[in-house]
Amino acid sequence: MSQLPGDTIRVLSWEELPPSVREIPKTHNPLADGLLMKHQQEWLALCAGEDLTIAQKGRRTGITYATALDSAITAASRKDAGGDNTYYVGDTKEKGLEFIGYCAHMAKVMAMAMADGWNGIEVFLFEDQQDDGSSKHITAYRIRFASGYQIVALSSNPANIRGLQGIVVIDEAAFHANVAAVIESALALIIWGGKIRIISTHNGASNPFNELIKDSLKGLYQFKVYNVFFDDAVANGLYERVCYMKGWEPTEEGKKNWYNKVRGAYGANRAAMQEELDGVPREGSGVAIPGVLIENCMPEVRPILRLAFDNEFALKSNAYRESWCNAWIEQHLKPPLDALNPDLEHVLGEDFARHGDFSVIAPMDIEKNLVRKVPFLVEMHNVPTRQQEQILWYIIEHLPNWRAAAMDATGNGATLAEYTADKFGHMRVHQVMLNDAWYRENMVPYQAAFEDGVLDLPRDADVKNDIRALQLINGIIKLPNLRLQDTKNKEFKRHGDAAIAIALAYYASLLDGAPIEFQSTGQRREGLGAWNDTGFGGSPALQEDVGFGTVSGGNDFGGW
Repeated sequence: MSQLPGDTIRVLSWEELPPSVREIPKTHNPLADGLLMKHQQEWLALCAGEDLTIAQKGRRTGITYATALDSAITAASRKDAGGDNTYYVGDTKEKGLEFIGYCAHMAKVMAMAMADGWNGIEVFLFEDQQDDGSSKHITAYRIRFASGYQIVALSSNPANIRGLQGIVVIDEAAFHANVAAVIESALALIIWGGKIRIISTHNGASNPFNELIKDSLKGLYQFKVYNVFFDDAVANGLYERVCYMKGWEPTEEGKKNWYNKVRGAYGANRAAMQEELDGVPREGSGVAIPGVLIENCMPEVRPILRLAFDNEFALKSNAYRESWCNAWIEQHLKPPLDALNPDLEHVLGEDFARHGDFSVIAPMDIEKNLVRKVPFLVEMHNVPTRQQEQILWYIIEHLPNWRAAAMDATGNGATLAEYTADKFGHMRVHQVMLNDAWYRENMVPYQAAFEDGVLDLPRDADVKNDIRALQLINGIIKLPNLRLQDTKNKEFKRHGDAAIAIALAYYASLLDGAPIEFQSTGQRREGLGAWNDTGFGGSPALQEDVGFGTVSGGNDFGGW
């Protein structure tokens, strides 16, 4: 077999598969062991004994179908026989209608007692309780049984799950528009004895569904995880059941051709095939930079300097805030700056945020072998803009051989970027509008830097998660709207902040230019005011500064 891209080395040939997958059972009767296949029976047995269960599955393996059968039996049973309501939450309205259709069909076939006067699947208005105590009515589907229980198919709106009681089935959880909120809402059900069944194929390694599975396997959650993938279902008679339904004669040659056709349908997209059929989550839905490449660029732990304030700090006087930050700078920021190599050139990237996300400052040196190294990072949460300016300017003024900076000038970041450019020079401080045009031109080289191993970053879980959050969206590498939880403080959310700051620093390191070397001759007047105390015609002098090369407009080129 030829080599394949990504983490896949090769795909097994038909002959390498175990006999349980390749051979046709001697009975040729797919129903010899009952209506359900082995994995379907095992899933329902797990659900019978556990309140919290997860099925990570391959596509079309019959787990949802088995769950519909179990739901019909449960809703038709009396309370003393384990009867209960079932609420199905699919990722689409069509999925809900399909599930409720399965349940109705099974109830009819097994002659279960439905409510008097029932003549089909009911469409009704479900009162959806909101977090603020209000309610709204949404369209839902329902089957009612004489037992007094019902099966209801709802939308994926997280709010409507919290007020339910019974068995909740969340199907294709990884594909819900707000999967994290859906899962969080469902977890509250266990307080009053509810049961939760989460069923899904994978949708990326960073998806909350995959994170829930990993945390459950670590013992952080009480969910029991059941696995069934395409080859498992084939070994349990999936092909033979397809033949039974289609009226085909099952043969080993036919099975081989069917199996290869299913896998071959994915073409060269092996990662999608493994995710859909084999339960191997991709690095993400369009994730741009695989986690293994990020970790390869993180050789060691380095300082991540974090500054976070409550809302009261902004109410203090500017003198107080400036004094407080000066002390913080002296204690925390000065040591890593003093440790920088004075022989190397340095650049800087900054991603701005004021309240919700993190402002991140990423200094970067250019090693002799042209590797770009980030010696430390500064993360600021809810830090007033004046203090962000104070910290940023201190860093720039103390970076050895500082060459350039690239700053987020989008939205509220424009002010700080402009003021910084005024102080240090518009030719050296690049004010970047983070839009699709910039991402399209500059994120591919950033991606290539990870592939080539020319980045050297601090080893940190949040930094890795920020970079992994970058996705290929409509052909452009950028951040989706989804925010991830900070690992150090569960109250904070991140939006790829370190990823963008490092990308801006890398962008600055590729720009032409070099530090302007000069020696200061002391204080002097410059611009028009350099001619006399008042300037031409009595006009006031524009500004005062030090050093040759100083010009009007507020530029301070520094010097060493």
